[in-house]
Amino acid sequence: MLTISELTYRIGGRTLLGGASAQINSGWRVGLVGRNGSGKSTLLDLVLGHLQPDGGDVTLQKGIRVGSVAQETPGGTTTPLEWVLAADVERAALLDEAEHASDPHRIASIQERLFDIDAHAAPARAASILAGLGFDEARQNEPLSSFSGGWRMRVALAAALFAEPDLLLLDEPTNHLDLEATLWLEAYLKAWRRTILIVSHDRQILNAVPDHILHLEEKKLVLYSGGYDTFVRTRRERQEQQASLAVKQNAQREHLQAFVDRFRATASKARQAQSRIKALAKLEPIASMVEDATVRFDFPEPAELAPPLLVFDHVAVGYTEGQPILRNVDLRLDSDDRIALLGANGNGKSTLAKLIAGRLQPMAGQETRHPKLRCGFFAQHQIEDLVEDETPLQQMGRIMPGAAVAQVRARLGRFGFGQDKALVKVGDLSGGEKARLNFALITHAAPPLLVLDEPTNHLDIEAREALVTAINDFKGAVILITHDWHLLELTVDRLWLVSGGTVEPFTGDLEDYRRHLLSERSSQKPKRNKENAEQRQERRNGAERRRELGPLRQQARSAEQALEKLTKEHGAITQRLADPATYAGASEAASLLQRQAELARRVAEAEVAWLAAAEALETASAG
Repeated sequence: MLTISELTYRIGGRTLLGGASAQINSGWRVGLVGRNGSGKSTLLDLVLGHLQPDGGDVTLQKGIRVGSVAQETPGGTTTPLEWVLAADVERAALLDEAEHASDPHRIASIQERLFDIDAHAAPARAASILAGLGFDEARQNEPLSSFSGGWRMRVALAAALFAEPDLLLLDEPTNHLDLEATLWLEAYLKAWRRTILIVSHDRQILNAVPDHILHLEEKKLVLYSGGYDTFVRTRRERQEQQASLAVKQNAQREHLQAFVDRFRATASKARQAQSRIKALAKLEPIASMVEDATVRFDFPEPAELAPPLLVFDHVAVGYTEGQPILRNVDLRLDSDDRIALLGANGNGKSTLAKLIAGRLQPMAGQETRHPKLRCGFFAQHQIEDLVEDETPLQQMGRIMPGAAVAQVRARLGRFGFGQDKALVKVGDLSGGEKARLNFALITHAAPPLLVLDEPTNHLDIEAREALVTAINDFKGAVILITHDWHLLELTVDRLWLVSGGTVEPFTGDLEDYRRHLLSERSSQKPKRNKENAEQRQERRNGAERRRELGPLRQQARSAEQALEKLTKEHGAITQRLADPATYAGASEAASLLQRQAELARRVAEAEVAWLAAAEALETASAG
């Protein structure tokens, strides 16, 4: 269906694609992955014909319809439902012609074609897609001009899905979605029967939807079968194999060169020396796979505060006096909490986040806040508000008055801004780099509480993994709003559901919430049902059970992290010992062998500890 042959594209003197080739067959669902700035969006534009290559070809199967999300957000008095219906160009044209046609034969032909394309079911299908993306019936019929840019992007996405092109190109489709709409989109794309090429940094989506991964790296394309986790495993195995081959080849090269150097001038060995020179010339070097630079997030360690950090008692909060968005909020936040705020956009998650961060004051009720509680608050608008003409060094220096330049640089270095990057103007940084700078700014004072509202929108997969590690290593409390299921799964241990004008703990885990949400969407039942006494008691028992399991979960997670750290160090030393150069110094090799043996023992002990913690948690959960 799509063939990319020796594709080359340059921009501003920089080569993004150089001799890249790949073939995508009909019916494949392909995830396009690569680091930020590697050229993924550019490749989609080349497929769409918006850009012309400097070399090579992009060939589409004749007659196929290619669709994508419109770059410009829809607006005006048109409603979301009308906009989405208009995306089926053939249906819209036939309906328009049917209103004016007078020839009975043509009218019959139009009606037959409308029947063939199931045109009469189109309004229901369009409404279903919009509902999945968060538009209830009333909002589907409001003018587009009344919606924010993010909601209009949802309409553009709905239109692309509704049109059902033969090849659908999606570029970060979840960036403007909440978790609830993301889960719906995941299920919808899993059932998609046509071809998809999707750019995403959402690991959950990349594991659930694609059956192939197309990796853009070093200006080339490599196609892998399976989802993202399979791709990571296969690529790692290829890297390890290539590294092993390179070590063996270097040893062979050194052996041949040693013979040549020793016997080149010896008459009796001249012929053998010449043959080895030819062998050296034919020994093609094995290209080592370039490792991506490590992305860093290193949150400063906060001072330990006695619990609770924050207590809300029958609190109401909103933006206009007398009109609260949330009421009867009864919550407690402790210093080791990792809490996700769940609920569809518009229900008040960001409002609650601002209340917790101290950016909104209660309109009613009682708030008890630890006197030393400071909050690092991450929001998307902060990235847009960064001063484009200043450097990271200037912006960090401004909020660290009196600090030496070395101290400011050290703070930036904790987030991957080295000597050079610290002096680049913010306007020239990538979206991911701006996000890292924002993290550096909001955590500079080592706050004991982080409130993160959609922190991953500009981060690639490697940066998201670094954020997972940083959150898990952080010693304070974290409140998280995100559509990134993978991030939630690896970091949070409590869930608060913001719905129906209030906030309540959600009794269950993320998979329970997924089932609850998908069941709710399919049945179209109200989100909140009245509980009888037995149900209320069951919910309270579930909450108490969850609190009891908290320490065991923390113990299992800590044991797993310790095992991962030791295993990584053991692997690094094993790799060094595979390098012949290590044995040039006997003392270094002996030291490494001793450390390897010690780590092997500690890995075995860590495995036992992790298995014991996991078994204890499993037993307690089943009890």
